Amino acid sequence: MWRDHTNLSSVVEELTRIVPLEHEKAGANRRAFLKAGAAASAGLVVACFMPLGMRRAFAEDVAKKPAQIPPNAFVRIAPDNSVTVLLKHSEMGQGVWTSIPMVIADELDCDWSKVKVEHAPAAPEYKHTVFGMQMTGGSTSTWESFAQLREAGATARALLIAAAAKKWNLASATDCRTENGYVICADKKASYGELAEAAAKLPMPTNVALKKPEEFRLIGKPTKRLDSKAKVTGTAEFGIDVKRPNMLIATVARGPVFGAKVKSFDATKAKAVTGVVDVVQVPSGVAVLGKHFWAAKQGRDALVIDWDLGDGAKISTEGLRADYRKLAQTKGAVAKTAGDVDVALKSGKVIEAEYEVPFLAHAPMEPENCTVEIGKDGADIWTGTQFQTLDQGLSAQILGLKPEQVRVHTTFLGGGFGRRANPTCDYVTEAVQVAKASGKTVKVVWTREDDIHGGYYRPMWLSRVRATLAKDGKPAAWAQTIVGQSIIAGTPFASAMIKDGVDATSVEGAADSPYLESVPAHRVDLHSPTSPISVLWWRSVGHSNTGFVVESFVDELAHAAKQDPLKYRQALLPEKSRERLALDLAAEKFGWGKPLPKGHAAGIAVHQSFGSYVAQIAEVSVADKKITVHRVVCAIDCGPVVNPLTVEAQMQSGIAFGLSAALHSELTFKDGKVEQSNFHNYLVLRSNEMPKVEVHIVPSTDKMGGVGEPGTPPIAPAVANAVFAATGKRLRKLPLKLA
Repeated sequence: MWRDHTNLSSVVEELTRIVPLEHEKAGANRRAFLKAGAAASAGLVVACFMPLGMRRAFAEDVAKKPAQIPPNAFVRIAPDNSVTVLLKHSEMGQGVWTSIPMVIADELDCDWSKVKVEHAPAAPEYKHTVFGMQMTGGSTSTWESFAQLREAGATARALLIAAAAKKWNLASATDCRTENGYVICADKKASYGELAEAAAKLPMPTNVALKKPEEFRLIGKPTKRLDSKAKVTGTAEFGIDVKRPNMLIATVARGPVFGAKVKSFDATKAKAVTGVVDVVQVPSGVAVLGKHFWAAKQGRDALVIDWDLGDGAKISTEGLRADYRKLAQTKGAVAKTAGDVDVALKSGKVIEAEYEVPFLAHAPMEPENCTVEIGKDGADIWTGTQFQTLDQGLSAQILGLKPEQVRVHTTFLGGGFGRRANPTCDYVTEAVQVAKASGKTVKVVWTREDDIHGGYYRPMWLSRVRATLAKDGKPAAWAQTIVGQSIIAGTPFASAMIKDGVDATSVEGAADSPYLESVPAHRVDLHSPTSPISVLWWRSVGHSNTGFVVESFVDELAHAAKQDPLKYRQALLPEKSRERLALDLAAEKFGWGKPLPKGHAAGIAVHQSFGSYVAQIAEVSVADKKITVHRVVCAIDCGPVVNPLTVEAQMQSGIAFGLSAALHSELTFKDGKVEQSNFHNYLVLRSNEMPKVEVHIVPSTDKMGGVGEPGTPPIAPAVANAVFAATGKRLRKLPLKLA
């Protein structure tokens, strides 16, 4: 979601201002919170603190700001020897249900077969150690809590050893060791379950010893997912599965175009539908409540609504494209500059290209939904969410409650990709409004058509890039103008993330491209036109656009210089750089330069995002204007790895997600309305189109990065570059189509 170089401390300040966490004030009793957890588990509960020095290096601005460090993750050890990890991050398919417990379990030396996982409640104790709120996104979950979780496991282990030494009347605990859920000393042996209650009464150690990497039993080892069985057997609870006593299902009629408002409505026909219980107006539209979904849906279809469409009815893709092209011919807000680009561009032949990517929906398999139950002592919310703190705070404001009176129960998420993390918490606050207006327990369900017609989108982008080449073929000048709607403008994050007219998320992957470092004269500037269309971070955020543009244009420069695309990139990147290491490994494993099957060609791309460096080579063929991707070789340097299977799965997932955008997906507007509605015309990759994917991990002890998003940006340019190698046609617009 957020790019690495954002002023994170400012974001934290903004979040604190948006949603005051009243339960963090002087009256809050954190000790009572811990005691409640201990009572619930009848054993040992460990809260751990994150030392500032162990935070991820690129969050140094947060570390420099004096602040109280809050407790976060918890470990519960019960008398039956089970170890429950309360997961502060949301599991939406990315694998944190397994990788995060692995870190705790390794330091704890517990029996992995006894480990259980639960989503943590919404509470200050579970804040993200950098962003200052409970959330999941930006490929941050593992690196953000890695040191913290190790501390949690090691602290629990130290307490258990101390409890055993006390039980056995040992003068010192130094002779005790742990193994697979037991404390052992000579001929004495006690299980963690036996020791948990006594350990819970001991004072917390101030310093605990962490394992050396060579001592890890789980970290770095391929480990099967803990959530697979529940998901395969259908016992996993997603938001759409939630059932509550006397619960009604609601659907909401929202504006047909962005910015539309209800002028008046007639619910007579809707109320006549069998199973419809009530119809209420809420800020987002008109809600129909039924005994089941079909009644609510039919009732909504029967509503008669007079809408004030506003300016949103004037929007069209063609109109936006024309406006963007005009803007691209002018200079925008400068994101990065060096040398005199205008003069440098006059010194040689100018290579110029225009690239375009469309609006995209997140289109998770499980559309948005939220269940709300308002009681005498507060409210309960069940939903798959990436933003627990904002959900809790904004819901509390609507209901006139304190944040701690709103209990957020996080379920499994049937996909998120950023959609379930938006500053307005739209589908959660809407459900709260429906419950408040109706006085009923309700589950508000969005259809996929609802989300594609009126959700949040990845912005449409247009980029104009120009360059000249030096005698050695390397770029001597580079000018890039980016045009597209800001995802941050108009949100509470704007003051922290927009500087001098530049939204950092709009230019990431371009302004910080490693290629520019060796270009004597370069400039990246930005235009951010406004629109009623709701836009949001989409898997890999700005990199989903800039990765395609930069890696496609570098390929164009390589061919203009009559050089091999791999060797050209190698010449532009420092030999020991992380981009170069990933690039070299991918080329080696692919067998770059070796003969391919007849009619096949290869394209290459390398891109850094979210602290990880990913190179991909795509092998494609083209027949009857149809592009087929046969094989993708991927190499990633993400620093130290917790679970190699998670890395592999997320690279495969990111590639599949990126291929949908590369080959099929687009949203278009006409008269203010989105022309697509579901998977029949908003196309995504089909199973029979999935190529063979090989994932190789660069051995690395560098800073840990993320893996949820970095696999997406390189695949579109790799495929486009391969299509050029196969056909000689340069495709500069997504999705890729041969005329």
